[in-house]
Amino acid sequence: MGTEGLPIPITVGGPGAGATDRTRERTTARSAFPFKMPLKREMWSSVAMDAAAVVLAALDVWLVIPDKAPSYSLYLSALACLSLVFRRWLPFVVVLGTVPGFLTGWSQLAAMIALGMLATRKQMHWKVWAGATLVWACRFIQWPLSDFAELSWREHAIDAIYAVLVAGMPIAIGLLIGARAELAQRLGELAASRDRERKLRDDAVRAEERARLAREMHDVVSHDITLIAMQAGALTAAPGSANALETAQTIRTLSTRTLEELRSLVGVLRSGAHDDGPQPGIGELDQLVQGSEVPVQLSVDRVPEQLPAKVSAAAYRTVQECLTNVRKHAPGAAATVVVVGKEETLTVEVSNDRPRRPATPLPSGGHGLTGLAERARLLGGSFETEPTEDGGFRVRASYPVDP
Repeated sequence: MGTEGLPIPITVGGPGAGATDRTRERTTARSAFPFKMPLKREMWSSVAMDAAAVVLAALDVWLVIPDKAPSYSLYLSALACLSLVFRRWLPFVVVLGTVPGFLTGWSQLAAMIALGMLATRKQMHWKVWAGATLVWACRFIQWPLSDFAELSWREHAIDAIYAVLVAGMPIAIGLLIGARAELAQRLGELAASRDRERKLRDDAVRAEERARLAREMHDVVSHDITLIAMQAGALTAAPGSANALETAQTIRTLSTRTLEELRSLVGVLRSGAHDDGPQPGIGELDQLVQGSEVPVQLSVDRVPEQLPAKVSAAAYRTVQECLTNVRKHAPGAAATVVVVGKEETLTVEVSNDRPRRPATPLPSGGHGLTGLAERARLLGGSFETEPTEDGGFRVRASYPVDP
């Protein structure tokens, strides 16, 4: 804390965070039902295509039907056109339903549409070839049969060729559509497989990195802290002044507590669990303030009873880091800690006045406030730092309390 070593303000969230939160809420609301709009759009598209198929088939019949056509052929042709409504659910039955109208009437386009849907759904199934045979026969045979018998062999050959085209074109289009759909499915499966492989590779890399960090922390940091605790224990047993014994006891207590937290963290790293394990919270702020060796005025007001564990831990870590910075960068300065719950938001503000004596240079990577800012960002809150007019420093963090 203080003005030394911490000159750069860090802001996460801030005034624009409200708009960002509203945008996030709208995005969450839209993604709550991800299949509602696509299903509705697909349904209306299917209805439109079915209606278009019926209209085109009926128009084809109306354009070619003669003036003095038998009534039964007109009814069978109309039935063939209307049966196209069910072509998505009963494709083979619909093909059979179009055969009478095509054979005795003029529902050729209806039969071709039904056969195309059958080929799209069934691909190389025997029903496709059976339907193709029926459509071919309806195009080749003329009704009534007496007129068909009077045709010459040339006319029969021409009708057979045209019948192949009438039955073959819908099958070709249906097979092409089916092959395209299968290819799209295979590409989707391939993309999903690549994503799984990438995730597994990333998990393996993270596991290896966690194991390496756990080894380093255990072999280096844990060893040094253990030696500190042992030396402090030896000092408490040796004769000396009361202040020296109290200082040694404090060092031993702090090093033992740090060693326990370090071992817990090493266990989390080795297990690869997402949970951070048991964390101190707002309930331990009194104990933290008492052991901080900094004159602190603590105020906790309107804190919700059902406070999320991560928010409580974030508030504790914020106060802990700020008091540590006061002790390092502003020796002799007094600090004020205010924790307030307001409108589903927990606000933590830590401020200190100017230092009373020069600070002793200590190793510092400058990552403490950056880590607090990242923690606030991950929880959807905000984090701000600024120097005060009297030469001190102020940190303000806000966290949403809605789990």
